[in-house]
Amino acid sequence: MRITKKQLEESVAYLQNKGFDQPEIGIVLGTGLGKLVHEIENPIEAHYNHIPFFPLATVEFHTGKLIYGTIAGKKVVVMEGRFHLYEGYDFLDITYSIRVMHLLGIQRLFISNAAGAINLDYQKGDMMLIEDHINLQGGSPLAFGNVAEFGDRFVDMLEPYDTKMCKQLKSIAEREGITLRSGVYASVVGPQLETKAEYRMLKILGADAVGMSTVPEVIVANHLRLPIVAVSVLTDECDPDNLQPVNIQEIIEIAGKTEPKMIKLFTELIKEI
Repeated sequence: MRITKKQLEESVAYLQNKGFDQPEIGIVLGTGLGKLVHEIENPIEAHYNHIPFFPLATVEFHTGKLIYGTIAGKKVVVMEGRFHLYEGYDFLDITYSIRVMHLLGIQRLFISNAAGAINLDYQKGDMMLIEDHINLQGGSPLAFGNVAEFGDRFVDMLEPYDTKMCKQLKSIAEREGITLRSGVYASVVGPQLETKAEYRMLKILGADAVGMSTVPEVIVANHLRLPIVAVSVLTDECDPDNLQPVNIQEIIEIAGKTEPKMIKLFTELIKEI
């Protein structure tokens, strides 16, 4: 695996020519969480299949485009659709967009995802602020030969999520009367969901939620020294003693119902930054 600065420069040049001008904040939207794009003023769109060296989003609930514009007076670039290992991509593919947004100029990164609740005190429809994570994807997006060209090889992960923005988001949630849990997110490969034994294992490991994304993006953002805040929308309850067959359509519906609260949190945080 290898990426080059020339590839990244071509991707960035294409977007700059489209009008993507020094965005301040990058936002990654998770499964069923695409309506934030309706908050973008004066949007400019770039479909992934037109951006040089970009992967294609193959999941049916992920649209597959970058959108540039303003939210609350701040310039943003939003990923409507992300990339996953389970689509057949490698770690460099699924984090390429983070490096492109960084070169475009973003100074902060907001991430959202849909996840299953391992912590049985949490319910589907809740939101969880990610304060730490467990990487169970079997690799690293920094494990490639020329990584030192882009930053330090050995990246400290003591505080992978920005403590200041986390505190701000908690304060906003309290002010707006929005329930915001907090906890540890475990990232697995997928696309199959977990067995009962695997859910028990995740609980023993200390996970509060489980999903199939986010952690590689966070590792690369830390490599680039980008402050990050991340929120999971909990779309199902992973109780191994009362496990029900998963209904993907129900997961999408629950994400959609909770999404307005997430949009409120993100837009208010954008105003405060």
